[in-house]
Amino acid sequence: MAARTPTKSAPGGKPPGRAFALSWPLPALLAWSACWALFLVLHDLQLPVEWSAAVATALGVASAAFARSSWRRLLIAAGFPLSLAASGLGAGLPAWGWLLALGLLAMLYPMKTWRDAPLFPTPRGSLAGLDKVARLPAGARILDAGCGLGAGLAELRSVFPDARLAGLEWSWPLRLACGLRCPFARIRRGDIWKEDWSGYDLVYMFQRPESMGPAADKARRELRPGAWLVSLEFEAPALRPEAVLRNAHGKPAWVYRMK
Repeated sequence: MAARTPTKSAPGGKPPGRAFALSWPLPALLAWSACWALFLVLHDLQLPVEWSAAVATALGVASAAFARSSWRRLLIAAGFPLSLAASGLGAGLPAWGWLLALGLLAMLYPMKTWRDAPLFPTPRGSLAGLDKVARLPAGARILDAGCGLGAGLAELRSVFPDARLAGLEWSWPLRLACGLRCPFARIRRGDIWKEDWSGYDLVYMFQRPESMGPAADKARRELRPGAWLVSLEFEAPALRPEAVLRNAHGKPAWVYRMK
């Protein structure tokens, strides 16, 4: 009988190939983030929503193949379509589109009570005319605070083609995707509330209503007199707008100049 060769272990007693294994639920979070990033990129490129959802679901199914147990594979594969349903972004998806996406799954995982944090892309043309209000010099520094996949940066570039654009995004998958989409801007991963705004001539935000109070306080503390804060859709009640641009239905751009 042939002698059995002992398996070598990695430092720390871990078997080879598992020294850098990701702890659960990080693999699921990474897979869901990748699916959402792919879905939003395809949707922003005008691919029909049903095909965007199907391709993103296929990515989740492919990612699930690397999970170690059947229930984890099922959870990873089903996570994106279930979160799409919970988010409301799939409201326009026809029935056959849902069947196409869900047909990629072996079976459905029970709906959970969690919801993904919403991601709001800046609509095309929503910042048109901003340069007529905020007259910035060539080479002005502009920050997109929470740049997501870069839709806001693309709009800012169309309005201020000579500006130095920067984007700040906490989610590293979105930061990577935004960097690929927006090579014309400097994209970094970071916290918009810890970033020093004092070096920017204009800060653009498309956040939430509850974010606007802290944003107004931060702008007054850090932005120099004459610099600008621009918020899409949500007003900062503590500030008096210089102008309100109404290019996108239901999404006015509130333009504030620091005194």
